[in-house]
Amino acid sequence: MSEPLLTIVVPCYNEEEVLTESSKQLDQILIDLIEKQQISSKSKLLFVNDGSVDDTWKIIKELQKKSEFEGISFSRNFEHQNALLAGMTVANEYSDIIITIDADLQDDVACISEMVEKYKEGNDIVYAVRNDRKSDTIFKRKTAQFFYWMMKKMGVDLVPNHSDYRLLSKRAVSTLLQYHEENLFLRAIVPALGYKSNKVYYKRKKRLAGTSHCPLRKMINFAVDGITSFTISPIRIIMYLGFLIMFLSGIGLCILVGTYFYLHTVSGWTSIIMVSIFFFSGFQMVNVCMVGIYVGKTYIETKHRPQYVIEEKAFSATEVTGRSSHATMRYKESQKERKI
Repeated sequence: MSEPLLTIVVPCYNEEEVLTESSKQLDQILIDLIEKQQISSKSKLLFVNDGSVDDTWKIIKELQKKSEFEGISFSRNFEHQNALLAGMTVANEYSDIIITIDADLQDDVACISEMVEKYKEGNDIVYAVRNDRKSDTIFKRKTAQFFYWMMKKMGVDLVPNHSDYRLLSKRAVSTLLQYHEENLFLRAIVPALGYKSNKVYYKRKKRLAGTSHCPLRKMINFAVDGITSFTISPIRIIMYLGFLIMFLSGIGLCILVGTYFYLHTVSGWTSIIMVSIFFFSGFQMVNVCMVGIYVGKTYIETKHRPQYVIEEKAFSATEVTGRSSHATMRYKESQKERKI
């Protein structure tokens, strides 16, 4: 297999504190892979500015002055999944393989070389999977385990402990782009492609700087999106609960009729009725909201609005097909700097 052209897609949202360092590390990975003749010397880094309000886009434009860096900027924040999709859409025009990774570099960049090797072995998809979650809080570990367990029970095919750090071949990305869904959940869509896949394992690190952009609220919304985008199991569960409540209500009715005929009075029965009314009122509200989520998602899908809007691009002046082996030159320069 000839040297594939690799593009590393990096979604960025308010990453000014980490972007300079993460770009250096990723660039060095490209240099090393090119020197080992694992990838083409035309390989690139593509940064996707997801509506940042700090100097993230300014830093990307400065990086773009080097021909190995490219960038696109959204008109506003369109969320992480759409940033990944936009980067893959742009990169797929000229790339043989695409790797997506977050800018905070909590994911180990050393896995990239192994991922490329797995691709050369014939895999169209290579997942980078965490082999431990010690860097997470106990609450986050337990909720993550529960989420993966619940998704499996509902029939959704996910790779446990895998985020959005993965390698996709050109044909895998081309197939992925045929999914015109407004409610993106790439962690479930990618396994659904069905192409040959493999895994590499790594230990997750702490953020280089800054704070996490995934608070509890976003994590809950992400989990709800994942469930409601790929399965109608919650509606089935509601139906089963409805039948269970009807059955228990029938038993309760029989008990009431019996107590009426035998003239038995039950102390506090009025209070029990009031509690039951409040309980089932809340239960109905939850059910209506669950059904409403599905109706709302259907409503959004029918609008066919654009998933993102690119406001500005920062690309090299030369075309991809006309680039020289600038990466090899960068490698030689880096070697000189190391000797000094």
